[in-house]
Amino acid sequence: MPGERLTVRGTSEIGRFPGAAPPTRVELSIQREGEKKQEEGGCRQWFRKMCPCCCKRQNSTSYDVTDKVEMTKPVTPTPAASTDPAPEPTKPKPENGEAKDMEEAKLSVLSVDLLSSKTGQNRVEHHTDLFHGDELIIRRGQTFQIEMELSRPFNADTDKMHMDLKTGSLPVVSKGTHVIIPLVEHLEDERWEAKITKQDGNKIKLSVNSPARAVIGLYGLTVTTSSLKGDSATTHNSSKNIVMLFNPWCEEDTVFLDDEEQRKEYVLNDTGRIYYGTEKQIGARTWNFGQFHDGVLEACLFILEKSDIPPSGRGDPVNVVRVISAMINAQDDFGVLVGNWSGDYSDGVSPSAWSSSVEILRKYHSSNGTPVSYGQCWVFSGVTTSVLRCLGIPARSVTNFQSAHDTDVSLTTDVYFDENMQPIDYLNSDSVWNFHVWNDCWMARPDLPPGHGGWQAVDSTPQETSQGTFRCGPASVNAIRSGQVYLKHDTPFVFAEVNSDKIYWQKNLDGTFSQIHSEKKAVGHYISTKAIGSEKREDITHLYKHQEGSEEERIAVETASRYGSKPNMYSAPMAEDVCVEVKMDGEGPRMGNDAQLSIVVKNLSSQPRQATLHSQVAVMYYTGVLKNAIKKDKIPVELLPNEEKTIEWVLPYQQYQDQLMDQAALMLTLSGRVTETKQVLANQTTFRLRTPDLNIKPLGEAVVGKEMAAKITFTNPLPRTLKEVVFRVEGLGLQKGHEVVVGDVGGHSTVTLTEHFIPSQPGPRKLVASLDCKQLTQVHGVADIVVLGQ
Repeated sequence: MPGERLTVRGTSEIGRFPGAAPPTRVELSIQREGEKKQEEGGCRQWFRKMCPCCCKRQNSTSYDVTDKVEMTKPVTPTPAASTDPAPEPTKPKPENGEAKDMEEAKLSVLSVDLLSSKTGQNRVEHHTDLFHGDELIIRRGQTFQIEMELSRPFNADTDKMHMDLKTGSLPVVSKGTHVIIPLVEHLEDERWEAKITKQDGNKIKLSVNSPARAVIGLYGLTVTTSSLKGDSATTHNSSKNIVMLFNPWCEEDTVFLDDEEQRKEYVLNDTGRIYYGTEKQIGARTWNFGQFHDGVLEACLFILEKSDIPPSGRGDPVNVVRVISAMINAQDDFGVLVGNWSGDYSDGVSPSAWSSSVEILRKYHSSNGTPVSYGQCWVFSGVTTSVLRCLGIPARSVTNFQSAHDTDVSLTTDVYFDENMQPIDYLNSDSVWNFHVWNDCWMARPDLPPGHGGWQAVDSTPQETSQGTFRCGPASVNAIRSGQVYLKHDTPFVFAEVNSDKIYWQKNLDGTFSQIHSEKKAVGHYISTKAIGSEKREDITHLYKHQEGSEEERIAVETASRYGSKPNMYSAPMAEDVCVEVKMDGEGPRMGNDAQLSIVVKNLSSQPRQATLHSQVAVMYYTGVLKNAIKKDKIPVELLPNEEKTIEWVLPYQQYQDQLMDQAALMLTLSGRVTETKQVLANQTTFRLRTPDLNIKPLGEAVVGKEMAAKITFTNPLPRTLKEVVFRVEGLGLQKGHEVVVGDVGGHSTVTLTEHFIPSQPGPRKLVASLDCKQLTQVHGVADIVVLGQ
């Protein structure tokens, strides 16, 4: 495209593709749909020959790749920092008279500066600058900087250095609790490693990378230096520790939350509102979560140490949340709070007197783990919110009005009467509370089927035991909504709290019981949490249950009950002779087009059948977290005996074009009921919108040391402009990995990129390229190239 500027960026600072030779030059052309290739005029040809440096040919411009490096994700500089690229570490060149002394001088570390100031680069970039104190508090999956002063200048040719991070009482490398961090030339994602980014005499600055699955907690740091000759090593123990937290800002972390306003509310906001009262008189109280307050982080780490979770298990937020749920109550493990509903709080603090988690957590820590008296549900929830936000797990307090307490896993709230309609007190253990407060926390659930990540319910109030311990959750809110109570953890109990039917039973003369009445809308009203960025109440009932009385809600209740202790509570279908499945043509829908699927409904009986299918399609992260529904429909189905009917389902491009996430995945959910038999129909299908491939065509003979080329072609499949398009190209043994900034690419336009490079290694090689922009991802291509030796 005339007038466009092409930028080539090396990635040696990031080091994604080490060990490849640099490209010699890159050529780019962009041809819009219906546009003819421009021919160069005679005047311009003459002018280019007379002054080639001023008038380069637009579609065959050469670009020399220099040693200058631009970071793909540049760190935010401190006010005093230079905007120039950091210089490469210089290798010391001792004078001849000093060479021998330098070789004999053993390298040792004199001091380590963790650069842990609240206002420094590390704490600001890791969103931990709100914590009190000057400890190094960082989040996993993100680089951080440290500085060291050495006994003499570091020489990469003769010196060796590595760091050790250890957490827990018995650190083990295989468990991830003893981390050995090597010194490398290029940093790569998802691994522990360090790179020297600056050297000034005896001082060096390092950039350290951590994986997004690292164990969280308190680490001790040791630096080991030695020589390549194998001399004895020297070690230096840092006087300060490092605290590692979960990282909701990191896409690879399972607690990743992609909305900044939600992160501000559910991770960084240290105050909130907790709701109480009755459904007709909802009250609200302000609660000080205080997760950044002095001493709270230490208390949270103390709770983890005191729990039964081994340090190696602290990398999984599902494990951590489950343990926190148990440790916030003192029922069976000397946790933080003693529950008391007696009305007598004379030897402690009344639950209603608390308005902050800070005093509770600090008191528990300072007393070396003596449980604090007293708490009830809103106090347990407030403290849980504080601990989870402190550790980096997005969390909120949630209040459910008319909250059921199911004691026998029947997934119903049961009321029993004798023959004379008098309550049987010893059987009436189920109850409905005016309100109950628990928590939602946000995470992917790779341990569950796709679609069950996102908000998870966790309850620290000691009500019922789970696997022998008073704890509850995390239970997928999506699973609760659909009645999939067989998915862990403790989903049946939470389902009963929000959506169980209230069943009335009367004792018969023979001792059995008969159902005499049921209330289908008795529990789970006005489920509430604080709204994002305001003090208003947000009603989130729709996240926990379908609209009360709707067919979807009834299906969820009956599905759940089949997995309870009274599976025959609801009448079973007279027959199950209708089936539904979803099919797609070929490799599935393509990006930029309407998505078309086929819903096939079969009647296997000799009688006609009728049903109404409820369809919903939602955007889904690759982790299985559902983002939002973008289309809902009701589809009436009438089937003749033994008839198979195909329904064409279409999602227009206009409805999904601004909704997709980076993997372009969607989930179609179908549910319904056969009118004649009451059979429940259900199906969930995950599909993605296929993106085009990059076409890579090698040009010329592939010989070591001889220049060759490859032409990369891409056609924008969308009718809209792709913004800030970047190509990434690399080929081990062919050329050094680098970026080519193309800029904007119009709708249906074609981009042609010609790479010129000199192969450096013989044998079968692969040239790999990918395209990246916000509107279109997962576009890539590969060419197999056999390189001949010289």
